[in-house]
Formats: sequence, structure tokens, C-alpha cells
Amino acid sequence: MFSLEILVAVGAVAAIIGALIGAIASRRLVPPEQQKELEQSLQLTRQELNKYQQDVAHHFAETSRLVNNLTQNYKDVHEHLAKGAVQLTNAEISKSFISGGDTALGIEVGEAINEVQPEPPRDWAPKTPGEAGMLSEEYGLSDEKTEDILDESFPKAQSKAI
Repeated sequence: MFSLEILVAVGAVAAIIGALIGAIASRRLVPPEQQKELEQSLQLTRQELNKYQQDVAHHFAETSRLVNNLTQNYKDVHEHLAKGAVQLTNAEISKSFISGGDTALGIEVGEAINEVQPEPPRDWAPKTPGEAGMLSEEYGLSDEKTEDILDESFPKAQSKAI
């Protein structure tokens, strides 16, 4: 039989000869005009891709600039409203409006705003001494009304069971 060295040498020579025949055949089968057209098409596609990438970069740069302008305009409007609130309203309203913003506005608010302390709601119902105020749970309920409400809430069958 054949030795391994002879088989490897014959295989290598056959591969080289096949590669040469394939290269020659591909050059002869593909005309040079078609090859030039393919190269031109490739070049044109690369140029279009580069132009598209530049357009995308320009678009995002312009979008970023416009968003920054929008943000600055929003800040300007907020500062204008805050200044108007300080000048045209009382201290409590001004303080609540200014505290709604996230940034320092650089406005001199005055000592009156800083001294205002929040208070719980007061019971302003007109009342006589000893009478429950408007914010009281018993306000406006007499004993008769309370009994009527309890009777409606708990039918007599349930009230006996309780």
C-alpha cells in the first residue's frame, strides 16, 4: 500500500492545483466590467452609509441642543413665576410656590417667609363655650340624631344579638 507521506504530498499538490484552477476560472467567468460595477456599487454604498451616519449624528446633536434650550426656558419661566409669587402674593403662598422647585432661584424671599411655620388646621366653627367645634366628630349631631343613625346601622335583630 501507499505510505502516509505519499498520500499527504499528493493531497497537498491536488489542493494547490484546484486552487489555481478555481482562481483562473473565477477571473474568466466574472467579466471585468461586472467586477468594476460591483466595486463602484460598494463604494457608493459606503458613501451613503457615511452620509447617513453624519445625518444621524447631526440630528442627535440638534436634538440635544433643543432639549437644553427647552430646559433653560422652563427654568426661566419657573423663576419668573417664583419672582411674581414673591412680589404679588403673601408670604405663605410664596413659600409654598418656591419650595415646589428643585433649584435655588436666587431670589431674596425675605425674613417673613422664612419665619412662617406650618400649623395644623384650626377649628373655626362658631361655637359657644362647651359646644363641639366643626372639626369635632360630634359636631351637628344631637342625641336623637345619634340614636337614629345607630338604629339604621344596626337593625333590631342584630342589636339584640350584640
